[in-house]
Amino acid sequence: MNEQLNTFIQVVQSGSFSKAAEKLFVSPTAVMKQMNLLEKHVGMPLLIRTNHGIELTKAGKSFSKDAAFMVQYFQEALLRMRQSAQSNQLVIRVGTSMLNPCKVLLDMWNEVSDQFPQFKINIVHFEDDSHTLPTTYRTIGKHYDFIVGPTLTENWKEYFRVLELGSYRFCFALSRNHRLASKKTMSVKDLYGEQLAVVNGGGSAVIDEIRDFLIRNHPKIRIKDIPRLYDIDVFNRCEESGVVLLTLDVWADIHPSLVTIPSDLDFTIPYGLLYPLHPSEDVNQFLEIIKEMQSQHS
Repeated sequence: MNEQLNTFIQVVQSGSFSKAAEKLFVSPTAVMKQMNLLEKHVGMPLLIRTNHGIELTKAGKSFSKDAAFMVQYFQEALLRMRQSAQSNQLVIRVGTSMLNPCKVLLDMWNEVSDQFPQFKINIVHFEDDSHTLPTTYRTIGKHYDFIVGPTLTENWKEYFRVLELGSYRFCFALSRNHRLASKKTMSVKDLYGEQLAVVNGGGSAVIDEIRDFLIRNHPKIRIKDIPRLYDIDVFNRCEESGVVLLTLDVWADIHPSLVTIPSDLDFTIPYGLLYPLHPSEDVNQFLEIIKEMQSQHS
């Protein structure tokens, strides 16, 4: 049933069986079979098959709202079961997404993991969606013990703490068809006459500073304010509209149709481990290990 739900979610997001099959690394026939089994299980049609893809039935629209919750609840139930069965292990849940990859933390942990066999890392995926990300950040400690990411909001102190690990530099992302796409580095003056999308739904002081700097010193750049959080849709719209996007070097490979070019902007944003305001004893132990590694590397 969980496999059917995962397949259904991917079909809805992709809009067709073939695209969902590509994402799931299975055949379109296998996807269709899973959907037929799901519809048989729930007792009513969820999808309308057309030559142009799929559409949701009224029941499908209702079901899609709960499918992701059911998958997450199932994963959490499995986690609780495994924790109960392995009570001697300390499970650390690390959230990961395309814009907040956990590789930095895993690379650090793999250096010392054999010294701390009592800890087990559990990777928990979450979606980069500007509508749901605020809830994701507010629930750090409930579904995830850590998320690795930049501090692009000034409101984080109300919801989580941050152990700083380093900093990211600001770059410019643009379509591969853009006139500036062949540049190895970009000066701010290269953007004269261009529209620059500046995303700042989190009230970042650094991004505000960059925006004010550009308006004050480079009025030939047309600033397009986007009052939302960075998510995958921001990169999609950038590619479709042809505007240049203020972005970070860590997101250089997010969108295959965009190139990310280093800039001469002398601004950085810190990134680190986002963890609960009131961490558990297990999380505190894990944090102390990471802090000790930092002190040894500094």
